[in-house]
Parts: sequence; structure tokens; C-alpha cells
Amino acid sequence: MKYKTRDKYRKFITFLIGSFILAVESGMFGYLWIKYYGLDLHMVTFKEANYLMIILYAAIMYAFTSLFGGYKFGHLTIMDLIYSQGLGMAVSNVITYAVVCLTLREIVLPGRMLVLCLYDMLVIVIYNFLIYEIEMKLYPPRKLLLIYGDKGSSEMKNMFGARKDKFEIMDEVDYRNPISYLKEKMELSDGVILHRVSAEKRDAILRICYANDIRAYIVPNIGDIVVWSCGDTHLFDAPVLITKEHGLNYVEAFFKRFFDIILSLILIVLFSPIMMFITIAVKLYDGGPVIYKQVRVTKDGKKFNILKFRSMSVDSEKNGARLAGKNDSRITPVGHVIRNLHVDEIPQLINVLKGDMSMVGPRPERPEIIEKYIKDIPEFNYRLKVKAGLTGYSQVYGRYKTTAYNKLKMDILYIEHYSIILDIKILLLTFKILFQKENSEGLDDGETRAKSS
Repeated sequence: MKYKTRDKYRKFITFLIGSFILAVESGMFGYLWIKYYGLDLHMVTFKEANYLMIILYAAIMYAFTSLFGGYKFGHLTIMDLIYSQGLGMAVSNVITYAVVCLTLREIVLPGRMLVLCLYDMLVIVIYNFLIYEIEMKLYPPRKLLLIYGDKGSSEMKNMFGARKDKFEIMDEVDYRNPISYLKEKMELSDGVILHRVSAEKRDAILRICYANDIRAYIVPNIGDIVVWSCGDTHLFDAPVLITKEHGLNYVEAFFKRFFDIILSLILIVLFSPIMMFITIAVKLYDGGPVIYKQVRVTKDGKKFNILKFRSMSVDSEKNGARLAGKNDSRITPVGHVIRNLHVDEIPQLINVLKGDMSMVGPRPERPEIIEKYIKDIPEFNYRLKVKAGLTGYSQVYGRYKTTAYNKLKMDILYIEHYSIILDIKILLLTFKILFQKENSEGLDDGETRAKSS
């Protein structure tokens, strides 16, 4: 059975896979609730309440597992699926435990819920490995044709090559070849990748894809992202797309600032014991300053001093500014710990409270690094249409070593699709990436900044 035929059933199969594991998790909680916590089953009202409790658990589990991407079977790697489902399960069980205590009007011992977590995790691991084996037989790696432009093919080969379980680049060809030649190549593949292809040629290729049901993976440029956010109008007898003012309007800016103030105040209070402990540890190690200040750039090019717990030696930049490497000798032992735990950036909550930064937005860069990027990417300042953020779209969906151009595209995507709901989603997804090494690893030794493109 060819890919085109199998793809018709892909969403339905994914739905069944996700539904089954959700049903198993809900069933295990249902057994726990009815056996140990459930209300009197002999009374009809109480029986209905027990069922409602199980439905509530399923809804919470579905919401958080979906948020962390745990049902993206066929998209995420097996380890990322296990991690996402495990995190969604853990958050759901913590919330459910609180609901159980409120329902029973007493603090119940958490032991049984912890056992439930262990069983849930066991099911998640076994189930995902089983599904992975079945999926590999049903959906072997898709054979793709890479159609590339000026920058060559190496970037896409590395990107798609990281998912050998899903993709195999069987051939590559320059887009400047005749369209008839490209069509012959396309018809031999399961899909095409379009990277830095001219607008005219890309339009012709996409017409062929549409006519022949060929899947296309389009790597967007900045212009594509702007068009992606367009609104449409029907004032005329032909469709017209409108790109409106970019950035936040006054209402959005007001509520975003209000949200930043409230959340930063809450987090500063919650993290105050951790901040005190880190302060003592940094001071005791070498007696140097606890807080490290560094000039960064935020909205409209405004400069400010970003605050961090110092994780490097006092003279770490005597030879000039550069980003941290994988095995950077400048990082102190205390610094290694607080960096790995991602607590060195807690003082930036003060930057948020002061208004220098927002909880969510493009990461603030140093002025000298921005100058270097602009030489290669003149559009790099587009990301300064909103305040810099403690976390952001490119932090959640990119990696520390993601190229500057790709980070820029993600930052513009965030600006163009901004909403409070998106901010909340990014904040919650930040918990997912905190312990994923590939999202926080340093640059290779000798690099001073992320590659431009």
C-alpha cells in the first residue's frame, strides 16, 4: 500500500492510538478512585459523581498531554513522546491529587497517587515502544526529493537527517533546472522539500504537487511568515490579503504588562528561598559578585542591564564577549549546577517587574552580537517590535544552537500570532524543555555566536 493511500487513514489511526492510552490511564485512576476514595456506590447520585470524577481526570489528562505534544504520534521522536506524555501525566496527577483532597475535604496521603504515577509511566514507556515498532512497519521513512536554492542543501540534509525514522532524502536537485526535469524527479518520490526556491519556480512546483497529491515540506522565509498572518477581505471580486500593523496594539500591550507584573511578583515570592540559597553558594565559592549584569537590547532597540546569577569566573570576558560553549572552562562548579537546573536566570524576574522584559518574547541579545547578525541578516531587528522575553517561541520550539535566521523566523511568527493564550502555552511548554539537553546545550568549542543561517 503506497504512502498516499496509507496517509488517508493516518489521522484516524493516531486518534485511536491516543484514545487507547488515555482510556488506560483513566481506567487506572478510576480503579484507584472507586476502590479507595470513591463515594457510596449504592446511592445513584454518588455513583454519578464517581463517573464525573473519572471524566474530569480524563479531561485534565487529555488537556495537559495535548499541550506538551504527547499525542503527536508520527511527528515526535519516541523519547520525546515518552517525555511529553510523562510530563503531562505528572502535571495531571498533581492537579487531580489537589482535586481529590478538595472533594474529600481532607489531606489524603499521596502514596497511592505516586504509585499511580509509576504505573502510568510504565504503561507510557511500553505502549510507545510497541506503537513505534508497529508504526515503522506501516509507515517506513518517507523518501523525499530536496529541491534547493542559493544556500545549498547541507542545512536541510542535517535537519531532516536528524529524523531518519521518518525521512530519507533520496535525491537532491537545484531548483534552476527545467520544470519538466523537476517534475520527473518529483513523481519518483513520496514528497518534496522546498528550500530557498524562487517565488516563481516555487509556485510552479506547488501546482504540480497539488495536481498530483505530492506532499511538500516548505521551509518558509520571512515574507512567507508575514503572509501567513494576513487577514482576508471580500471587498472585491477577488481575494485580497491584508498585512496590518505589526507588533502589539495598545490593548494587547496593556494586558501583557498586567500579566507580567502579577506573574513576576508571584514567582519572585515563590523562588525567594532558592534565590537566597544560590546567593550564599555563589558568594562562598570565590567571594565575587553574586549578580552578573550585562547590556542587552529590548523593544525598539532600547538597552538595559539583564540580571543573572553569576555562573562564570569574574574575569570570564577579559578576551571579549562570546556565548558559552559545551565544555566552557569559564563556568564555575556552582555555575554548572545552577545552569543545569536553569535557575541562574531567576533574577530576570526583576527585569520583568521593572518593565525591561516580558515573561514571553524574543530572547534579548547583546548589542555587539546583534551588529554581527545584521551584517548577514538585515531583517534581524524585526524581532525588536516587542519586549525581550524570559522565555519565548524560539526557546520552546528551537534549540540553543538553532541558526539566528531560523530563530528570527520563529520570533516573527510569535509577534504575528501574539495572544495571551499563546503566552500561557509557551510558559507551560517552558517546563517541558527545561530538562531537555538539546534545547540548552552550549555552542561547539571555538564558536562565538550561533550561526546566521
